[in-house]
Amino acid sequence: MYTEKINQEEEFRDSISTVSKEGKRNWIYPKKPSGNFHKARIFISIVLLAFLFTAPFIKIKDHPFIILNVLERKFIIFGIPFGPHDLHLFALSMIAVVVSIFLFTVVYGRLFCGWICPQTIFMEMVFRKIEYWIEGDANNQRALNNSSWNTNKYLKKIFKHTTFFSISFLISNIFLAYIIGVDELQKYISETPSQHIGTFLAVLIFSGAFYFVFSYFREQVCTLVCPYGRLQGVMLDQNSIVIHYDYKRGEPRGKIRKDQINSNGDCIDCYQCVDVCPTSIDIRNGTQLECINCTACIDACNKIMEKVDRPKGLIRYASKNEIEIGKRSIFNPRAFGYTTVLFLLTILITYMLFTRTEVELSILRTPGLISQEQPDGKLSNLYDLKIVNKTFDELEAELSLNNIQGEIKLIGKDLSVKPQGVTEAKFLIILPNEKVSHLKTPINISVVSKGKTIDVINTSFLGKVKSK
Repeated sequence: MYTEKINQEEEFRDSISTVSKEGKRNWIYPKKPSGNFHKARIFISIVLLAFLFTAPFIKIKDHPFIILNVLERKFIIFGIPFGPHDLHLFALSMIAVVVSIFLFTVVYGRLFCGWICPQTIFMEMVFRKIEYWIEGDANNQRALNNSSWNTNKYLKKIFKHTTFFSISFLISNIFLAYIIGVDELQKYISETPSQHIGTFLAVLIFSGAFYFVFSYFREQVCTLVCPYGRLQGVMLDQNSIVIHYDYKRGEPRGKIRKDQINSNGDCIDCYQCVDVCPTSIDIRNGTQLECINCTACIDACNKIMEKVDRPKGLIRYASKNEIEIGKRSIFNPRAFGYTTVLFLLTILITYMLFTRTEVELSILRTPGLISQEQPDGKLSNLYDLKIVNKTFDELEAELSLNNIQGEIKLIGKDLSVKPQGVTEAKFLIILPNEKVSHLKTPINISVVSKGKTIDVINTSFLGKVKSK
């Protein structure tokens, strides 16, 4: 009998709420959430959405504030241009972002999923809000879907899905603006789709993908596709702060009657925490993969606790140890290790950003070649030059010798470097024979642009060993 009871209590581990026993999709109708946590999430979502939709239109000195052109490997972040030559900075930044997400997961669970993740923000704060506005709360939506097709149902469904696709199309265009820039996007919009058929088809494909995700696939992204939910099972420990049900205070569940002695816990088994959950889990079963820490269950439970005159926080942010033994320890060894790594990465990236030059130069003597004799008793060396222009302006460079009398002869075109471009060239340094008294003569080469010295490169001139 006891074993049978335990098996019944553990049945939730054998299936997920979005799939029926027959293997079919269980459509979820979460109730409209409300409460202090939800208000805080709305505020954060508005800030993040405002940034997302306005950032491509912001310019600094006539240049975009943000460009993420992955195709051409050109990026502008906060008005600072980055190119393929800054791949090391990009890689370190991505590592820092991943480590920070890991750190937050170790300490605060899936805080990213519930508060910052674009999937959650768009689904819960945009598309779900529109659905509530058009079709009503959970019971109204369920009734509408189960009803026969009539004029009211046709109108609501057409209006909802047209709105969903329009927003998806807008999101695709905003993402395109992050890649090609808002000026180029406006040019595409003003011209016919046939002039940019490839880009137009790509926008339609992404719009369809967004529409499919937010109108049909929904919570399946979090429960089936996203790997982060599975990672949290590896990273969480007993000190990680996630949304927990205080079973010590809540059990045994049962109705609470006024003016009577109650032996039950504070949980009245009202299922409000389940009804508002966007992934339809019962948080009272403990931490689960499907939980995205959206706090809807906390707000719902707090409202019920107010009504039955019990303290709030039956469901709250807490660690397992806090629930069981009343001990809350945030910084365990793993959290300390992640924090240390993140701190060091941040210091390294900050240092590299502050020491990053606008122009990168390298001058090397061409390997495998010795000095060549020139007319009038002169010697020459051949050098390779590479200039990386990290600025928005075209660069015109000139070379001059500092510490020795001689001549620089450029082979080929002038040293003109396009914005975010790279130019490679070869040049000869010609010195009088009497100036070359050693096998290697140190020389300084100044690189000048518009009368301003960009850099001074120290190299050497290879001479001939004079026989005694």
